[in-house]
Amino acid sequence: MNTYKKTWMQVIIFLIVVFISLLGYLKYPSISSLFENKLNDVMFLLRGEKKADSDIVIVDIDEKSLRQLGQWPWSRDKVAQILQNLSNNGAAIIGLDVVFAEADNSSPKYILKKLGITNIKAQDYDKILADTIAKTPTIVGYVFALSDDGLQQNKYPKNNTIFIEKNKPKKSFLIKPYRAILNISSIQEAAYGNGYFNTIPDKDGVVRSIPMIMNYNGLLYPALSLEMLIALSGERKVFINYYKDGVESIEIGELKIPTDRFGRMLINYRGAHSKYKYISAYDVYMNNVQPNEIKNKIILLGTSAAGLLDLRSTPFDNVYPGVEVHATAIDNILNTNFLQSPSWIVGVDTIDIFLSLAIAFTLLLIPNALISFFAFILFIAAIFYFHYYMMIDKGLLLNTLFPLLGLAVLFIVGEAINYFFETKQKEKIKRKFATKVSSAVVEELIKNSNEDTFDVKEKEITILFSDIRDFTSISEKLNSAKALIVLLNEYMTPMVDIITHYGGTVDKFIGDAIMAYWNAPIDIKNHPDKALEAAIEQILRLQVLNIQLTKENKPNINIGIGINTGVSVVGEMGSKGRSDYTCIGDAVNLASRAEGLCKAYGSNIILSEFTKNKLIKKHYFLRELDIVRVKGKEKPVTIYECMGYKNNSWVTFKENDNKMYKEALQLYRNSQFKEALVLFTKLNTSNQQKLYAVYIQRCEHYIKNRPENFDGVFTFVTK
Repeated sequence: MNTYKKTWMQVIIFLIVVFISLLGYLKYPSISSLFENKLNDVMFLLRGEKKADSDIVIVDIDEKSLRQLGQWPWSRDKVAQILQNLSNNGAAIIGLDVVFAEADNSSPKYILKKLGITNIKAQDYDKILADTIAKTPTIVGYVFALSDDGLQQNKYPKNNTIFIEKNKPKKSFLIKPYRAILNISSIQEAAYGNGYFNTIPDKDGVVRSIPMIMNYNGLLYPALSLEMLIALSGERKVFINYYKDGVESIEIGELKIPTDRFGRMLINYRGAHSKYKYISAYDVYMNNVQPNEIKNKIILLGTSAAGLLDLRSTPFDNVYPGVEVHATAIDNILNTNFLQSPSWIVGVDTIDIFLSLAIAFTLLLIPNALISFFAFILFIAAIFYFHYYMMIDKGLLLNTLFPLLGLAVLFIVGEAINYFFETKQKEKIKRKFATKVSSAVVEELIKNSNEDTFDVKEKEITILFSDIRDFTSISEKLNSAKALIVLLNEYMTPMVDIITHYGGTVDKFIGDAIMAYWNAPIDIKNHPDKALEAAIEQILRLQVLNIQLTKENKPNINIGIGINTGVSVVGEMGSKGRSDYTCIGDAVNLASRAEGLCKAYGSNIILSEFTKNKLIKKHYFLRELDIVRVKGKEKPVTIYECMGYKNNSWVTFKENDNKMYKEALQLYRNSQFKEALVLFTKLNTSNQQKLYAVYIQRCEHYIKNRPENFDGVFTFVTK
């Protein structure tokens, strides 16, 4: 019953956890995104650094350049010189991760104009830069203000690309900026193309994606990295592929760039900063570079100087130049090293969450808590590795948070349920067996028990019955019932201690009788030996006890013990409200009959052939007694008497007595009753025993009343 209750509780918890996990994933993704992103960051760190594309070079406005060329912004003629030198050295394309939003106030023309001098022809640095941009493969950058800053937009970015939107839904999820912060007109118009260089961090301040396109006043505009690749490809048409919930991908010719629904491309970082070739802007300005460092390279002009505030936080690094984010985006696109969460990933994640929790649920059903725990830990590691493999090797971002979170909740609650039922199981075991077995057996039973420990089952056990001989006579010799109880307690206590010491289970006390068994509820190795050794120790201990009783003028106690081994029904039996763990069956009945035969043969211990045949140890002093058919059984059974150990017996034998006894027994079974009578009489004269007297009486009877078809089996008609 407890098994069903426990399983049903775990099923209910499993269904609740599945429901909450799927609800959280499907309905509240923004709440969990912070933790999901952190898990992905961990996978990046576990992956380590990867080789970056050597065809991407960053011209760095670094601290060296600032020292040599002065503080930023530099005069535009210096920037023009840098661009010209890059072009002269064969740069494939140049992207500017800077914006020239105001006129150069260091330009001679600007200074003279400020002074009101207009009749002197002077250099215009802005025009110099614009002219240089016009004749070099330069894509200028600008930045979008994403929120209302109180300023009005009166100019719009230049857009040479034709964007074709396929399957566009009614609702757009593209980012819609407030206004554009552009280069001055002369520079903006001179450029072949332009792109924004916004990097929008997640809520935790880490940049994990770049919006490839934004919707500004109903028109689409590309990011700097995307515009550079469009220019390199020579394509004029770019396709924006939608599905019902937003953007799915961007196509430039044969190149397909996966995005999220907002048009953002996830960045597959190569590692910490400086994975790409950095060249100081000052060295380019001085043309102090090797041509092969520039030729046919994709160049990005940006800054790593801390004072220019273009540093970002990434999964690998808290101080990461913004220009390298764009370099990584270009690297990802050119080499198709994408990270993506396509539209169908929701279905995959749903199945993944359900299957993960379903497998975890089955692991919780493993009876062994230790095995269940380690299997669960291995399964969690397997899930994490599988998600890691899909992200790092396949570029597919599966949701890792909800499977792991669901597993954690399922494990904690499941283990709490297991603990609750295990506690009840331990209490039940202690309640049932604390007085029946040794404390060591109780602990072993608690350690190895499971829900079916008390279930009724068939099992081979060894059963022992013991009974006090002539108990009525002992009762009459004592003055009161109290004295009788005291005597019984003096006897029962050491007898029970011996049984439990040898791993036995005391089943019940029946008046002055004790019933015990071995190999249930827990397995006992060599249980027939354990039972017989316990019986021998009881007889030996009883001899010591009788010496003490004699000193106290109390009657001595003699007992008979019957032992049998066989398959019996063991388990919890009784009424619904009152039950006990016990055993029943023919094997139990035969043990009881064996104990009853002790009086008939004058023996202390009688064991059946089934116990004798399963004994492992050979140090017992045994002799065959008889072949009998006990009351209630048709099939005869051979019984044996145990008289202690070979080196410690309570029965004295003269030399050759045992050999003569075996000869007499064989004659008896061969129906040679006269010859057998002679030997039994001789044995009894030499060493008087009730066993010999029994066979003398039988031989005399059979001599007078010779039986037909005698098979050597004696049938008992009483218990």
